[in-house]
Amino acid sequence: MRGVISPKLADFIAQVNIAAEQAKSTGILFSPSLVRGNLDKLVDFIGPGPDLAYTSEDAFETSTHNIPVRVYSPAPDEALPVVMHFHGGGHMCGSIELYDTVSRKIAKAGHCIVIAVDYRLAPEHPYPAGIDDCQYALENYPAVLGELKSNQQLMIIGDSAGGAICTTLASKNIDHETVNIAKQLLIYPSVDYTLSCPSIEENGTGFLLETNKVEWYFDNYFQHHEPRVNVSPLFMTMAESMPETLIINASCDPLRDEAFAYGQALKNLGVSVEQHTFDGMIHAYMLLDSLVTEECNKTYQMVGDFIQK
Repeated sequence: MRGVISPKLADFIAQVNIAAEQAKSTGILFSPSLVRGNLDKLVDFIGPGPDLAYTSEDAFETSTHNIPVRVYSPAPDEALPVVMHFHGGGHMCGSIELYDTVSRKIAKAGHCIVIAVDYRLAPEHPYPAGIDDCQYALENYPAVLGELKSNQQLMIIGDSAGGAICTTLASKNIDHETVNIAKQLLIYPSVDYTLSCPSIEENGTGFLLETNKVEWYFDNYFQHHEPRVNVSPLFMTMAESMPETLIINASCDPLRDEAFAYGQALKNLGVSVEQHTFDGMIHAYMLLDSLVTEECNKTYQMVGDFIQK
């Protein structure tokens, strides 16, 4: 069933759709620089994040490259859970800078250390470069904590493509000897690269994220003819030992149904799963805080409660 947009977003969506039609009529095509620039423009809607007692810039040093990170803590003298934050952006866009406010609000709401990871992006660095970066961060996160104290509880959080990274890592680390992910928090996650769920068509036009752009993102991400079903977290190996999971969804999102399917698959195995859908919201609503403040505040409250429980 197609979602019904909230009146809070009606004017914004109308403007977005007009601009999209104008671009199509003048022959403007997607390009990495164009979509990155458009996503970065949403910073005007996000607003400032809270001041925190501790923030730092650091990087994981691998044998071939560095992986920049930004580390946040609301209470640097306390031993807190560590939450690895993987930003969204279709595996092609986004950055720890764009998501700074989001990372800060997660740290405050969850009273936790947040490590935001600037993983490599396609098309310059196609699959699995970004996954490899985030796996490296999981395995080596103590290296960037400095003087911060961890209570040894490790969690992961991501929206959209960041949710795809989380769910891929949750499967990848089922039998890992040292990586123990206690919880994963998924906000409108991308988990089905085959685009086989009904909402891809039902919500595939007119709600900011459109199916043709999703297809374009994936074509840039998967450049080596990877079988899409094999790399989709929805169809990857799952087990009862996978992390306790929170899934937050939007009713007007083309990715809505795959998130439901993923949550149900985990439940069927006995994994503890909490799911919530925000009616009238679109994909990426967390980057539109000034338009949907109530829904964003509620989302952060749910995230914080889930981290702290």
